[in-house]
Amino acid sequence: MTEKLRLLHVHAHPDDESSKGAASTAKYVAEGVDVMVATCTGGERGSILNPAMDRPDVLENISEIRRQEMDRAREILGIRQEWLGWIDSGFPEGDPLPPLPDGCFAALKVEDAAAPLVKLIREFRPQVVTTYDENGGYPHPDHVMCHQITVAAFEAAGDPDAYPGLGEPWQPLKLYYHHTFHRERTKALHDEMLRRGLESPYEERLKDWKPDPENERRITTRVPCAEYFALRDQALLAHATQIDPEGPWFACPLDVHQAAWPTEDYELARSVIEPVLPENDLFAGLR
Repeated sequence: MTEKLRLLHVHAHPDDESSKGAASTAKYVAEGVDVMVATCTGGERGSILNPAMDRPDVLENISEIRRQEMDRAREILGIRQEWLGWIDSGFPEGDPLPPLPDGCFAALKVEDAAAPLVKLIREFRPQVVTTYDENGGYPHPDHVMCHQITVAAFEAAGDPDAYPGLGEPWQPLKLYYHHTFHRERTKALHDEMLRRGLESPYEERLKDWKPDPENERRITTRVPCAEYFALRDQALLAHATQIDPEGPWFACPLDVHQAAWPTEDYELARSVIEPVLPENDLFAGLR
């Protein structure tokens, strides 16, 4: 391809762009790729996960604070970012689960919720789009809906009969799912910690986490990006309401991450071009 490469990440909440794929994002930005993040919701119903930020003034202004955090992460990663404008659904808990709040993102019809994303795809014209798999990466209703609208928008954006009035059709060429937190990677980090004589934070998690070869086989694309892990961590820390510097995100040292698992991993879910698998580049076949 001779035109500029463009990459669109579609995420459910502010902070997801920094916890999933941020190092490969930074790598592509450094290579001159134009990277955009579409954030579906404002994260208004997210819990405050950093004890240092669990204060009344933060709770009262959580929407604005999470936008400010997103601005800082955007600057660190060197990306563009757009809000799709939907309202955070929150993470329902209880048995039985409570109904979703009226008007929230996950309660919308997929075709309605996908409309602003179709418009953004037609305006930004990415060759590559990423999002979560059908399980949302984890079963947060906003993550599942994010998957659904991204698949719908990927299919509809190039169709001149779909969503008339939302711009000239544009067909992205490849759609990927993030596979950040899989067992193979966690086991490698655990083993490297033990090899260095360090206490592993993953021991309890791995006890009941049985190998799932079928899920591991879904990974088609491993992007080498260890040199950008430190930048990823800076972007994570920008989301101070969500990330505790003393918490589990940073229980494993940076150099262990770089040595044990130097890639970020994806699944090629849709491709308009004929792929050659496995890949080490989201733009494989397009450069």
